[in-house]
Amino acid sequence: MKQVFHTAEGCVKQQDVKLSKTKHNEGREWFNRYGEGLAALTSGIFIAIAWAIGSGGSHLWSIIFYLIAFAVGGFVKAKEGLHTLIAEHDLDVNLLMLIAAIGAASIGYWTEGAVLIFIFSFSGALETYTMDRSSRDISSLMDLKPETAVLFKDGLETVVAIEALTVGDIVLVKPGERIPSDGVVLEGASAVNQSSITGESVPVDKGEGDEVFAGTLNGQGALFIEVSQLSESTLFSKIIRLVQEAQSEKPASQLFMERFERIYAKSIILICLLLIVVPPLLFHLAWEQTFYKAMVFLVVASPCALVASIMPAMLSAISNSARKGLLFKGGAHLENLATIKAIAFDKTGTLTSGKPVVTDILSFQEMSISEMLRIAASMESLSEHPLAKAIVLESQVQGVVLDRPSDFRMLTGWGVQAQWKGDLWKIGKPAFLDNRFRTEELKEVIDRLEREGKTVTVMHNSQGVVGVIALRDKIRAEAKHAVALLRALGVQVAMLTGDQKQTAHAIAKELGIELVYADLLPEDKVTRIKELKQTFGSIAMVGDGVNDAPALATATVGIAMGVAGSDAALETADLVLMNDDTAIIADAIVLGKRTKVVIKQNIIFAMTVIITLIAANFVQGIALPLGVVGHEGSTILVILNGLRLLRQR
Repeated sequence: MKQVFHTAEGCVKQQDVKLSKTKHNEGREWFNRYGEGLAALTSGIFIAIAWAIGSGGSHLWSIIFYLIAFAVGGFVKAKEGLHTLIAEHDLDVNLLMLIAAIGAASIGYWTEGAVLIFIFSFSGALETYTMDRSSRDISSLMDLKPETAVLFKDGLETVVAIEALTVGDIVLVKPGERIPSDGVVLEGASAVNQSSITGESVPVDKGEGDEVFAGTLNGQGALFIEVSQLSESTLFSKIIRLVQEAQSEKPASQLFMERFERIYAKSIILICLLLIVVPPLLFHLAWEQTFYKAMVFLVVASPCALVASIMPAMLSAISNSARKGLLFKGGAHLENLATIKAIAFDKTGTLTSGKPVVTDILSFQEMSISEMLRIAASMESLSEHPLAKAIVLESQVQGVVLDRPSDFRMLTGWGVQAQWKGDLWKIGKPAFLDNRFRTEELKEVIDRLEREGKTVTVMHNSQGVVGVIALRDKIRAEAKHAVALLRALGVQVAMLTGDQKQTAHAIAKELGIELVYADLLPEDKVTRIKELKQTFGSIAMVGDGVNDAPALATATVGIAMGVAGSDAALETADLVLMNDDTAIIADAIVLGKRTKVVIKQNIIFAMTVIITLIAANFVQGIALPLGVVGHEGSTILVILNGLRLLRQR
């Protein structure tokens, strides 16, 4: 008792530490997400105050407020630029913009310099906020991982941390608990919901000798399980590692942009220094004149318009898609979606509802379908199995009045039996059927239904087989339309599932999907996604469960179901279907292509303006205010062009 109390006390202390860390992390997350935007807005307010005071004649106070605006708005970008300079001995666009703004202020153009800081910091804040949505941690996935296990040793039950389990230990898993480690059932029988691992649409019956996985949910029976894997080697831990590894990889486009920014910054700084030093030495021009021309060059060459070419367009498209029920976690994912050549769907919960429904009721005796359903539903009403619930739901839909059987028994892994009006009735798997009742006709019916991807339940009493009830996971109403739309766009459609091949192929045939991969574990889905990438290039993955998270992270674009999706899938995905309507994925692809075109237009226009202003400054020289007007004017125009994506189509 003393040891148990000490353990509980330690748990309480551990919970207090976790709560403190959680509050600290929430505060830091809030600052990371909103702090830069708040600083940019504050900088804008100080700029307005400084301009108003300067207009009133108080130049000293105006400069003070401009300095505050510089410090508040430019702090984050200065920190990033200096970090790149010190840690990586390199220059980036952040530092270039700050130098341009400070250069403008150094020759008396405080307003122009401050406005450059404000625009750049505000666009950076928008980018930070948007991109933050795609880099959340996988805390919800970690929450599904059991922390403790009940170790059964020498007839005693002891609660231990899962890290303390070793191969060969025996653990007790009670009804409703999560299985703490991969292992093999030694004793007991239960239906285990392992959709978080394999994606199977219904719980799987487990008995002696069957394999079970960590993180899966035990059903009604108690299980004694022999541990076969250490905690860090379980299938669930592999899922977590796969997600982390996939999320840490930077796309090639991002790496290219980072290299381009640094080359651009170095080039501009070098040219600026040459403009300051070379003309006075070689052509004996006045230092003040060359410095002024260099500052104009820094301003007109600053990348505000280039930065604004991308994010406003992206954010407009994201806002547009949100009104249609599409939530993008970052602008890059929208652009990537425009390039995909193939899209892989998880089956259960994505193309199907994830809940079995009755599809066929066949009578083998002179009994009406209604009476047969009444008996089956009356017996199954005492069971918690998903298939039993589906049969009861069908009886409710048809308005059948149920009675209560007697001597009800649930035979885990087989079915149920009970006394009904003085006769023993059994409902369950075909293998549950007495051998004397097996006929060739019944076998042909069962084979046909199973080829159609249906789960077969057989009813029989003492006289023989009464009938067959077939159930299948219901296909979503919009799924077939979604597949047709994608194929019309020239996108190849594939299905990935943990279900058996017969079920997968039957549903794929009905939906018009040719590429089908069945009997897959999470790591197998990742392998298939990598193979599809090699074949098609850019691909998307649509899923809803924890088991889909690694594949979602591996795909070029991961798409999660917002309503039916697990927390892990939602956090890992790049795009969330907020209303689970897969048909609008085609709309997202079209929107991505429109966005890509607009961004190309913006970049070409911005570069044209920058090159024109630079050329004008070199050929005959332009005034700094004119350079700011031309540069900021181009920024406004590319923003307006990007805002066109707000319009619905």
